[in-house]
Amino acid sequence: MQLLIVYRTSGLLASMFSLSLAVPLAVGVWYGEPVFHDFLLPLLVTLGAGLALWLPGRKRPSRISRKDGFLIVALFWLLLSFMGAWPLYLGLEMNFLDALFESASAFTTTGATVITGLDDLPRSLLFYRQQLQWMGGMGLIVLGIAVLPMLGIGGMQLYRAEAPGPMKEEKMTPRLASTARALWLIYLSLTAACAMAYWAFGMEPFDAIAHSLSTVSTGGFSTHDASLSWFHSSQIEAVAIVFMLLASLNFGVHYLAIYHRAPRQYWEDVEARSFLILVLALVMLVGLMLRLEGNYHELPPSLRDATFEVVSVITSTGFATVDFTHWPDFLPVLLIFISFIGGCGGSTAGGMKVIRVLMLFKQGLREIRKLIHPNAILPVRLGHQVVDQRIMNAVWGFFAAYTVVFVVLMLLMIHAGLDQVSAFSAVATCLNNLGPGLGTVASNFQEVSDLGKWISILAMLLGRLEIFTILILLTPAFWKD
Repeated sequence: MQLLIVYRTSGLLASMFSLSLAVPLAVGVWYGEPVFHDFLLPLLVTLGAGLALWLPGRKRPSRISRKDGFLIVALFWLLLSFMGAWPLYLGLEMNFLDALFESASAFTTTGATVITGLDDLPRSLLFYRQQLQWMGGMGLIVLGIAVLPMLGIGGMQLYRAEAPGPMKEEKMTPRLASTARALWLIYLSLTAACAMAYWAFGMEPFDAIAHSLSTVSTGGFSTHDASLSWFHSSQIEAVAIVFMLLASLNFGVHYLAIYHRAPRQYWEDVEARSFLILVLALVMLVGLMLRLEGNYHELPPSLRDATFEVVSVITSTGFATVDFTHWPDFLPVLLIFISFIGGCGGSTAGGMKVIRVLMLFKQGLREIRKLIHPNAILPVRLGHQVVDQRIMNAVWGFFAAYTVVFVVLMLLMIHAGLDQVSAFSAVATCLNNLGPGLGTVASNFQEVSDLGKWISILAMLLGRLEIFTILILLTPAFWKD
């Protein structure tokens, strides 16, 4: 393991993050808020520390190994959460654990919060929370890959460790830096389009930009305690639904559809098609249940609320227009369960990803058919493509690790003082990077104990980095040469 490379790369990425603090600082200046202490001091200190780590070894040619990549990504996301907490700690005068929880929730695009009274907070700090989610959505590591090659630092190992989804070796373009730039161009374009749409349908410019950052990142933070229900607008809800779905589709599919001018890719892609069909089926089920069992006297209002909440939950965004925890029958638990599925691989959404669930489902069907025809050769297929057994093994390994981690974290949450329902939903919402839960954590995590918040932070990081990036650091073999 090359610690000099780890220090140098982490320093460069920390310097890049520090420069992003200039944006909320400028927002504060624009609105006449006294924010220099909140943002300028963290900016200067973080920039200085980052440069101190990067400058001594900047001219030494090197190649990042797989081990270096995993360590850099894990350390950087941990340090990023601590660095991001500093302005919140200073500006909101909250205790540091709460600031760290809020920062980790933002960077991992979880959207869980310990803050209330958002409508009265300074706009610079509100914008800062949204910006943290936006940066975490695509990942600063992927952003860094677009720049690192120019500085003599390899990036494929970083990309493997950070990018979501089971097929991390696949690149949209021959050069990884070009892939990262294409990803960010699509990400920026979606964000700009979302902001313009929000503005066109009634949001003021500040809210439109702020909510576009948390919509495209599928983060779910809002500038209002009431979330999107504050606007009382079906048009704004429709904009949110469209862009939550777009952000939850594989960005590789976006690339093919845009750069090859082939919109049919959205339907031809097996994962995207399965995801959209699943969303439609869930909307019809939930809408019908609300009409029959809830307080809805007509089907259109029930379908409207069902569509928004199903899309918000399955994409792991967490926006709210109604409180689904008070819905009848099994609906609240159903919504928590669909958060485990999440969006597509290679998207900003959380959860296990549709492609993994699809593979597990097809593997289950294959085993049933094997019982009937034991000598038949029945490969798992996605569309016309046969899935490599190595990928299937990786999916099963991920599912096993995901299950074990969930059980352990839930038991720890109960030990930290939560009842069984609250503990289950707290771990689910953090591990799936969703935000809202059930019981004690239905609206926020203020009543969770300090131990529970530490467990939640760990769950958020495990979920964002898809478990193995963190777990691999705990194995003795990782630290051996």
